Amino acid sequence: MSPPQPQPPPRNILRAFGVGEPPRRLAGGQGTSWIAGELVFKPGSGPLQEWLATALGDIPLEGLRVATPVRCQHGDWICDGWTATHWVDGTQPDYSAESTWSDILTAGRAFHRALATLDRPTFMDARHDWWAQADRIAWNDRPDQFHPEFADTARRLQAALEPLGSSQIVHADLTTNVLFAPGQTPAIIDVSPYWRPTAYAEGVVMADALCWHGAPASLVTSLGVPVPAVARALLFRMATTNEMLASRSPVVDLHDEAQRYRRATTALGL
Repeated sequence: MSPPQPQPPPRNILRAFGVGEPPRRLAGGQGTSWIAGELVFKPGSGPLQEWLATALGDIPLEGLRVATPVRCQHGDWICDGWTATHWVDGTQPDYSAESTWSDILTAGRAFHRALATLDRPTFMDARHDWWAQADRIAWNDRPDQFHPEFADTARRLQAALEPLGSSQIVHADLTTNVLFAPGQTPAIIDVSPYWRPTAYAEGVVMADALCWHGAPASLVTSLGVPVPAVARALLFRMATTNEMLASRSPVVDLHDEAQRYRRATTALGL
C-alpha cells in the first residue's frame, strides 16, 4: 500500500501567515514542505516546534543564514498544526565534489558554535519518533533489536565506538540541509536538534557521504572526522531504518540499505 500523499497548507493557514499565493510542494526531506510567497510551510506542532522557533530566533549568527521562523498574525509560532519559516535562497551542492563535504562541515561547525550556549531542552526525553528512538539506540540509551540483515554490521560498528566529548545542541541532519548560493553565505534549513557531541553530527554527514553519495573512506580522514563518530552515526542511520521496518513503513528497501551500511562499515576498516 502506498503512503498517503502529503496535503498542502489550507487557505486559512496561508491567510494566518499573511500569504495569498498558492502553495507549491518542495522536493527533498520528508516531502511535507510547501512554499507559498516567501514562506516555507511544514506540518508540526508541540514543544519541538515551539523550541525551534524561539531558539533559532535568538542565536547570533556569523557567516551563516538560517531559515528563521515566522509568527502567524495571532502572534503564535504554530497555527492549527502548521509552522512557517522564511524562504532562503540556495540549492543543494554537487555531492560528487570533495570540497562540498568540507563546505558542509565548515557550515555545521559555525552553526554549532552559535548553538553552544543553549541549554538542553526538556522536550528531548518525550520524543518517540523513528529518529529519536534510533538515536537512543546508537548511544546505548535504549536496547537494540536489529533486523538479522543488520545484526552483523551493528556488532562491527559497536566494537568501534568511543566517547566523543561533551554534548550540546547539534543539527544531526546537515547533509542535505545546507544550501549554497553564489555570493551568499551558506544557509541552514530543517534543523534536527539532538543533545550530542558535535563530532556525532559530523559523523552523520560522513555516514551519509559513504552510504548515499559514493564518497571514498579517505574523505573521513582528510576532513578530520573521527572514525568512532562515523561508526556511531552509521548505527544511528541503520537504527532509523530498523525503526521504519518495525513500523512496516513501505518506503524502506531492506536489502539495499543493509548493503549500503555494510559497505560503508567495511570501507572504514571495521
